[in-house]
Amino acid sequence: MTDFNQYLLRPWLHSDAASAAEYATFNVCKYMSDAFPGGDQSKWEEFIEFANSNPSAFYRAIVVNGSAVGGIGVLIQSDIMRLNAELGYWIGEPFRGRGIMTEAVKEMVALVFDTFEVNRIYATPFECNFASQRVLEKAGFSLEALLEKVAIKNGVLIDELIYAIRRKNSLKE
Repeated sequence: MTDFNQYLLRPWLHSDAASAAEYATFNVCKYMSDAFPGGDQSKWEEFIEFANSNPSAFYRAIVVNGSAVGGIGVLIQSDIMRLNAELGYWIGEPFRGRGIMTEAVKEMVALVFDTFEVNRIYATPFECNFASQRVLEKAGFSLEALLEKVAIKNGVLIDELIYAIRRKNSLKE
């Protein structure tokens, strides 16, 4: 029996593109920005190149049994927002509901606060993405705002939430 609760965060490898494309199904994409590579392996190859060469980005593959089954990362903001980092994450459907993403978010928060001079990490899930909201809450994030009808996804205006955690509130273990 495979233990899906064991995962590893590591830098993206070029060989992860096929696996990422396999697990980035419609049910994953419906909660992501339109720039998300989805099931397109060539777009994953481009993303991996970007992820490994952009000094403002800190991206990691979520690996289970040697395969990239999700991803997590932050973009360090610039100018007057330079003490902030935006968090994004996803995981393939077979790996949902097992606590992997909550633990990965906690691990990433600790890594970011240990590595970068940021005081706040924030995420912006859609209001209809209850699982993502729950992950953030379990990882110690607090709801800061609800922005009404600011995003458009699949032709529908939707609300976006802003969750954040500050350096002093992180759940470092």
